[in-house]
Amino acid sequence: MSQLIRLQDIQATHRELIGDDYYDPTGKTAYGINEEKIGKIEGALVEDTTGRIRYLIVDVGGWFSAKEVLAPAGLARIVGDDVFFDSLTKSQVEAMELYDHDYQYSYKEQYERDRRTFGAETLPAEERMDIADHSYNAPERFAPLEERLVNNRDHIAANTPRRERTMDADHRALDTGAAATTAAHLRSDDMLHDDDENTLAGLVRREGLNVDSEGNIVNKNGAIIAKDHISAGDILRIHNR
Repeated sequence: MSQLIRLQDIQATHRELIGDDYYDPTGKTAYGINEEKIGKIEGALVEDTTGRIRYLIVDVGGWFSAKEVLAPAGLARIVGDDVFFDSLTKSQVEAMELYDHDYQYSYKEQYERDRRTFGAETLPAEERMDIADHSYNAPERFAPLEERLVNNRDHIAANTPRRERTMDADHRALDTGAAATTAAHLRSDDMLHDDDENTLAGLVRREGLNVDSEGNIVNKNGAIIAKDHISAGDILRIHNR
């Protein structure tokens, strides 16, 4: 299964191979639908087996505080130095999972997650979309960089440090009672310290999450992972984050 490597890790270890005379989106201003400013680009993810740039890491602080997400690279349009995601809506971004800097993402699993996110029934009908394969083809502006990444992909894949935490391939099933539990119930100290991994409370504890004053499940930085209308989908998103 192909893995995704952070561009900044490649830059740190293989600058002699890829140089520095290419377009780097890091730090560039990002815009969503209707050219609304949403934040900035924090980096990119490269597929190790192909050397292709598949995702841009987007800080969406203009729409949501303290949230970074992964946007398929093919959804981007480069104008000057700025990055435009012409079809990206606030509702779509709200449904997207937080990007975890310590997580080892695989291309296949993130690809499948995108399809669930962009096609979710919780989105307004007019904002649901099918993500096509070409949505992962980076804009032409990235061609010089991608050519070097492709030509050196084997060396880069073998010699670039990976993230420490990997996805558990055996997604343990959570019981149906946990799926019905609300975040408000988790405010109880007894539930927050529940050691049973098959309860939502146990999952929150195990993942180092918390519950804020409004009943939302949040990470250690206070960013919302799931709102108080907890569903089975929310549980799985927390479990697989």
